[in-house]
Amino acid sequence: MGGTQSLALQQGKGPHQVGCTDVMVGHTWQGLLLRLFYPCLPQGGAEQPLWIPRYEYCAGLANLTLLSCSAPLISLALGSCRVPVSWNGPFKPCSTGYPLIIFSHGLGAFRTLYSSVCLELASWGFVVAALEHRDHSASATYFCTAEDGREEWIPYQQVPQGQKEFYFRKKQVHQRAEECVRVLRLLEDISSGKSVPNVLHQDFSLSMLKGSIDLSRVTVMGHSFGGVTAVLALVKEPRFSAGHPSCCRCAVALDAWMFPLENALYPEVTKPVLFINSEKFQTPESIAKMKRLSSRNSQTKIITILGSVHHSHTDFTFLTGKLFSLIFGARGTLDPYKGLEITSQAALAFLQKHLNLQEEFAQWDNLLEGIGDSVVPEAPFCHPNL
Repeated sequence: MGGTQSLALQQGKGPHQVGCTDVMVGHTWQGLLLRLFYPCLPQGGAEQPLWIPRYEYCAGLANLTLLSCSAPLISLALGSCRVPVSWNGPFKPCSTGYPLIIFSHGLGAFRTLYSSVCLELASWGFVVAALEHRDHSASATYFCTAEDGREEWIPYQQVPQGQKEFYFRKKQVHQRAEECVRVLRLLEDISSGKSVPNVLHQDFSLSMLKGSIDLSRVTVMGHSFGGVTAVLALVKEPRFSAGHPSCCRCAVALDAWMFPLENALYPEVTKPVLFINSEKFQTPESIAKMKRLSSRNSQTKIITILGSVHHSHTDFTFLTGKLFSLIFGARGTLDPYKGLEITSQAALAFLQKHLNLQEEFAQWDNLLEGIGDSVVPEAPFCHPNL
């Protein structure tokens, strides 16, 4: 099996301990399922959540990699991996409110596969809502019906035969951006003290979040398909525009897959975006689309992490066994912890600037200009010195 498989995630480097819980609202596919990462109070002997929460997600990953017979193998090898956070840990109140990050996963992923970056950002004083999309882009997801609580699973869907991929993905990315908007509305309700029933009945009261989320400081973040989802979310809905008390001020796009964003929308993206790219995924055409946005807004930044691959932004890069790292193409030449450090520090510097945070994240501002170890501005094939 290529050696013992384990998930070598580290605790966040920020000053806060991190808790997490799952939230499901609604009894149809139009509801929401997300994992919340948040600063929590210390708790001795806290339970840590499973990284892959259900066997159905193993089956989804197996189907996606065209290794359907490997679902039991994935479950056996990875089913016991846990995330180093406090499951349903006691929320740490904050009188000024924590800024909010809404996180959108990539194609074929689900809400827990970016736990490394989500818990890292939460440790620096953010509430991170990692959404699980229901547009058939997750490897698997589900909702519970109202009648009997029966689970309805939503499988991953390939592009239908005979349909152009652009139009199929465009429809998905618009649904995804609308789901991000609904997460903001949900967190508005929770923060204002409205009673929001959690279908999953977790041992965590959402009422603890009342008054502790700063909805004037919101960003959308995502990887790959989630990266372009974050860009579209900036223009999707009026409450994501300047002037609304709950507004998204910027986006952070990790190796964004720009393909599904229609040309007519580019002029509407007026807010700053931080594009953090891997060395091995982007094309000149994709970089040109990012530069269309940076040419309109000098605060939009494009950087590339050298030695990284597309899955370097996911938790797969932290798998210690060789087999699954090979299956998922998860490892570049850069140490994964160094890659996470660059990603999180660049994101924190960008968020300090555009969310007007009173932190010390400006110490990493050089990263936003592509200055630093293993980072360059724009892309290697665009960079004059490479």
